[in-house]
Amino acid sequence: MWISIPKTTLKRMRQIPGGLVGPDENEINTGKLIDALKVLLTNAPTGIKNQQIKENALNLTLKVLLAIKPSQIEEAVSSLDANLVDTLMKYVYKGFEFPSEGSSGHLLLWHEKIYNVGGVGCIIRVLADTRRV
Repeated sequence: MWISIPKTTLKRMRQIPGGLVGPDENEINTGKLIDALKVLLTNAPTGIKNQQIKENALNLTLKVLLAIKPSQIEEAVSSLDANLVDTLMKYVYKGFEFPSEGSSGHLLLWHEKIYNVGGVGCIIRVLADTRRV
């Protein structure tokens, strides 16, 4: 399944060490957070064993998730296909493992909206999947 990423977003994408593609920091700073989230989820390092790459992707994804306002979460989740919703749920669970000030409550909002879209099947697929983020 493919998602449509605006050409302006593609131009600002940058290479993350390890060959992964991620959003440019300017995209995050200018408020195009939903586009940045799509890029991050599409290029999630699920098949990579390098922990540094996974940590970098996790940190950037959590930065984007926590920057998206609660009123925009439903819109963000609704714009994703089923595979990306599952990947997003993986990041939410991973974020619960490394809580920071105020992150748990915000991640619970994400979990609720993801559950509304993906249902119980999303949770089961994420917990049963051996490919971790």
